[in-house]
Amino acid sequence: MTKAEKTRQFIIEETAYLFNTKGAAATSLSDITEATGLTKGSIYGNFKNKDEVALAVFEHNAYKVYQEIKKSISKDNQTQRERLLAIVDLYKTQWSMFFELGGCPLLNTATEADDTFPELKQAVIKTFSGLANIFIKILEKGQENKEFKTDIDIESYAYLFISLIEGGMLLGKTTGKIKHLHNSLDRIAIIINSEITL
Repeated sequence: MTKAEKTRQFIIEETAYLFNTKGAAATSLSDITEATGLTKGSIYGNFKNKDEVALAVFEHNAYKVYQEIKKSISKDNQTQRERLLAIVDLYKTQWSMFFELGGCPLLNTATEADDTFPELKQAVIKTFSGLANIFIKILEKGQENKEFKTDIDIESYAYLFISLIEGGMLLGKTTGKIKHLHNSLDRIAIIINSEITL
């Protein structure tokens, strides 16, 4: 990495928690300089404005979540059912990782992203679509392998799983009771084992 690339990455990493917890609109340039210890000139030397920092931070946080999911389903000899359950297990056992980020960055940013920040909204949509595609590919492969029923609506199940995960994360983080997340994850496991598996 060049010096400029290292500085840019430093800014992203040092403000990741800040943006995820405070939000793009409420985070000021002063907040960014305080979190990084850099001057305003250094920030603007690497990003054209605060919105560009916010967008880069979201993509950084979302990528971390994506990588953890990919890692959980990359074990050799996993069946497709086991891959779905591995994602459930990831959220069940590693929930503190998401809470340490200040909550799920997908959910936090989605609730803030609207028509006033279209670039961020599009990034959130793209990320949710990418997450859904992970589920869709697993479900499709499971159908090919005759693990899953062929008459199920794959896309609907993919987005249902995301809704249950994100809803559980929201309730768990807001109330401080992780059981809400576990209830959602247990429901996904029931759906996998009882509704879609042959």
